[in-house]
Amino acid sequence: MKYQGTANFEHNSKAKIGVLITNLGTPEAPTKSGLRKYLKQFLSDPRVVEVPRLLWWFILNGVILNIRPSRSAKAYQGVWTEQGSPLMVHTQNQHAALKKQLTKEFGEQILVEFAMRYGQPAISDVIESMQQQGVTKLVVLPLYPQYSAATSASTFDAISDDFKQRRWLPDFRFISHYHDDLNYIKALANKIKQHWQINGQAEKLVFSYHGVPQKYLDKGDPYHCECYKTSRLVAEQLGLNKDQYITAFQSRFGREEWIKPYTDASLKSFAQQGIKFVQVVCPGFSADCLETIEEIGEENRDYFLEAGGEKFEYIPALNSDAEHIDALAEIIKSNIQGWQVTQDLALTLEQAKSYGATE
Repeated sequence: MKYQGTANFEHNSKAKIGVLITNLGTPEAPTKSGLRKYLKQFLSDPRVVEVPRLLWWFILNGVILNIRPSRSAKAYQGVWTEQGSPLMVHTQNQHAALKKQLTKEFGEQILVEFAMRYGQPAISDVIESMQQQGVTKLVVLPLYPQYSAATSASTFDAISDDFKQRRWLPDFRFISHYHDDLNYIKALANKIKQHWQINGQAEKLVFSYHGVPQKYLDKGDPYHCECYKTSRLVAEQLGLNKDQYITAFQSRFGREEWIKPYTDASLKSFAQQGIKFVQVVCPGFSADCLETIEEIGEENRDYFLEAGGEKFEYIPALNSDAEHIDALAEIIKSNIQGWQVTQDLALTLEQAKSYGATE
């Protein structure tokens, strides 16, 4: 095996701390071909779909990739902006804000980048670039507040696969979740309060998270529990009682049972019960994307109104809000304690000789 190194490496170069934030990813264009490429990579991940590989290969390539890309492309076209996909735009803004804040505090000693688990910029490419720039200590923050094997662990898999091919591995720290981080909780609560100040408070607040199959919960994945904890902590900050909010799960795929209650079914039942005004917030999404803008803001809105509801509001994700950036920065800083590098990366050749190194 040939291990990847750095050509013409300068052993007296300055060492840097690397901060890598990651998110799920997005197609490069809202087209059938763009979605087919993206979905193939995403749905080929065994962390995402835990089905026997051979069987799933035939289902994915014989059925799903011949049907779903066209449907998904239409949905993406509805949310695409002049700058690109919302998820990409928001992630770029988050990166820029974090880079500015951390560089102001740590200077050139720190290098802040972002990557996507699926699509571009690819994790392996960004790690290579960071190592070329002298990063010897790396902290990775996937922007998934609640841990799941399908998200956080999948990101770790991609990093691990990259590390297996490298000659020099950086010191490494991985932030697998931050679902109960106090600053994150307060940022969410304040976002909701700000919305209430302008629009009033609904009869019911729905905390909607991306769903996962029930079997993941049964096998010990903590995602379900962490979602409920996030909701409870935010509700406590808001002073809500148990009748004023609900935790629900969206974005089901396939025919198997997923964790409940389902967001769409819950919204329909609220309208039928006479609840006329609901607000939905999605704490599991660090940035607005197709699942929040189209699925919640349009599709689920229609479900509620068609069932008899009168007023539906989606409360936007934290995106690059200052309070969100502050929370993420604090999480990162707590994970790089003790990493302040002041020495050169290694001794120069002459210094090495003076210590008795052989030529």
